[in-house]
Amino acid sequence: MNSFCPLESSAFQMLAGIVRSAIALILLAGSFCAFSPAYARIVRIEITHRQSPTFEGRTFGRVGVYEKLRGRAYGEIDPKQPQNSLITDITLAPRNRNGMVEYAMDIYILKPVDLSAGSHKLFLEVNNRGGKLFGGLNTSRGGNDPTTAADAGDAFLMNRGYTLVWNGWDISATADNNNLTITVPVATQSDGSPLTGPSYEYIVFDNPTARSYKLAYPTASLDKSKGKLTVRNRLNDAPKTIGPDGWEYIDDHSIRLLPAGTAFQQSAIYEFVYTAKNPLVAGLGLAATRDFISFLRYAQADEYGHANPLAADVQYTFSYALSQPARYLNDFQTLGFNADEQGRRVIDGMENWLGGSSGVAINYRFAQPSRTERNRQNHFFPEAIFPFAYPVLTDPFTGKTAGRQFRCRESDTCPKVFEINSANEYWVKAASLLHTDLTGNDLPDPENVRFFLIAGAQHGTGNATNRGICQQLQNPTNAEPVLRALFIALEEWVTRGIKPPESKVPRRANRTAAMAIAQQDSPTGVVPQASLGWPSIPNVTYSGLVTIRYQLNFGPEFDKGILAQYPPSLTKRPVYACFVSKVDQDGNEIAGIRLPAVEAPIATTTGWALRRDDYGKDDGCESAGQYIPFFRTKQERTAMVEAGSVDPRLSLEERYQTHDGYVNAVRQSTRKLVQQRFLLEEDAQNYIREAEASSVLR
Repeated sequence: MNSFCPLESSAFQMLAGIVRSAIALILLAGSFCAFSPAYARIVRIEITHRQSPTFEGRTFGRVGVYEKLRGRAYGEIDPKQPQNSLITDITLAPRNRNGMVEYAMDIYILKPVDLSAGSHKLFLEVNNRGGKLFGGLNTSRGGNDPTTAADAGDAFLMNRGYTLVWNGWDISATADNNNLTITVPVATQSDGSPLTGPSYEYIVFDNPTARSYKLAYPTASLDKSKGKLTVRNRLNDAPKTIGPDGWEYIDDHSIRLLPAGTAFQQSAIYEFVYTAKNPLVAGLGLAATRDFISFLRYAQADEYGHANPLAADVQYTFSYALSQPARYLNDFQTLGFNADEQGRRVIDGMENWLGGSSGVAINYRFAQPSRTERNRQNHFFPEAIFPFAYPVLTDPFTGKTAGRQFRCRESDTCPKVFEINSANEYWVKAASLLHTDLTGNDLPDPENVRFFLIAGAQHGTGNATNRGICQQLQNPTNAEPVLRALFIALEEWVTRGIKPPESKVPRRANRTAAMAIAQQDSPTGVVPQASLGWPSIPNVTYSGLVTIRYQLNFGPEFDKGILAQYPPSLTKRPVYACFVSKVDQDGNEIAGIRLPAVEAPIATTTGWALRRDDYGKDDGCESAGQYIPFFRTKQERTAMVEAGSVDPRLSLEERYQTHDGYVNAVRQSTRKLVQQRFLLEEDAQNYIREAEASSVLR
């Protein structure tokens, strides 16, 4: 399984500590010097560490050397301002002497020492649970504190003169491993007493050793009659209640099974509902990014006279987000945070990778933005909430009207956006709703947005020698070369007005879409094998398991960000139509950007996978895909006749005849991708060299 979006049963192990530290903001309210601001801003920026030059003095072409700045930024917002008033519980947050709500966040900047030699372009990576994941795009090691010359790798971004920045935004990110964090206040009752409400935990350990579980928020009461713990082996099994003699609170932040020392059953699904207290004002994480990038782009100095380290340099701003933060940017746009409080655009161009059509469930009371829904996990969190698409649409089931671009259209601050997804997002996150209406009909692309499917890819790059907890080997398809080519296309679109490549996604109009069918009383559906075109491959299970979208009733105050009914019920809910790409005779997807692994294949690669024995067999294997190799020769392929089954997929020998034939197929595939602007020439040559060095038909 890929490492950057694990099952979140451990993602909240430290969130309770963050709650405690956030309470400190209540005591700090009023500590800033007295000002009378008319708009939200960064009040103070502290650079606590400067390494100049960094990367051991390595130079990057004409740009020269880079320096590293680390520190903390302190901001405040006016809770009465219309945009800020959208933040859930902002009116219940403590205020300073100016009536403002405060927050503080970690910041990290890599910039040319000589800004005049740079490109005057800012690259914001929205961090993933506090971590930096830009290494694949940047052709570098990445890491949370890149320092050495080797850490910079091929330096795709630095060689182009970008200033790279990061800021904390996620309340669940912890400070270990140089993660970026944010501190926001706890919401309280108007009299200062604790605010309480329902909270919900989805708990899975894919190991047999876990003996306790840390709650996202502290319980309001240690009375076990006010909590409920259930367990089931598989997603569609009926949950069984574990009585009060089967579990207990260790303290107000954690639970365990009884008798003490009992391990949670490996891969079983536990769910815990309880009354929590001290919700964090998580939506401030949206304002934090808005205000930080606006400060770097437009300000000269903070309120204390500390200079903006990028003052008067930034001409264009771009963002890059991988997985969870791509969903964050979906909410960022929907709620109108790409306009600062002076009505100026914050981000000009966004490259969103692996975000699907979902949000990040950040703007709710007792928010848990580290969660992510997939085939098996986290279906009952408010992640997949209308609107899903950019155009303004009316929900046929509720009558609500909304769209991701509604607010930015009003303020003329819409960014240019590339929404790029793997096949996994179509199978486990209903990504087709990005570019369809709610009944599954194709929508025309907005003038400022393009959509791309990386055909046959899983969520990230898998290890083709390891099946993990899944039935088949993981899918090694690597989309990073496409991300680089599309980033250049996005840059040219923003800065020079050069039109980008046309969208490449499955469409009903061209019959590349296979529709999902809902299952009764289940959060998942099925794509029939015949509709998909899936071949029957020996020793490979096809169930058609797919995530669908449906109405969830979180209670009467849901539009205010309050989840009164938690978890929601699934019964008698309408279903939004969604689909995946059809496949060819090999089981490889026909829609989207077909990399050499799909266009000149040596295996079937999928964006879906199923769990194996001992791990919830035949339930969805979450972010993983599959790598199902072809036989080498026709003789090997047809030898299975005697066993009563034959692999219908042609062998390598039948496809390419020789090693040179395979290399030529890869060469032709890359040439086409370069012409379409989906590959840079240097990455195309890398594919050809890898094919030449491979053992295929040697």
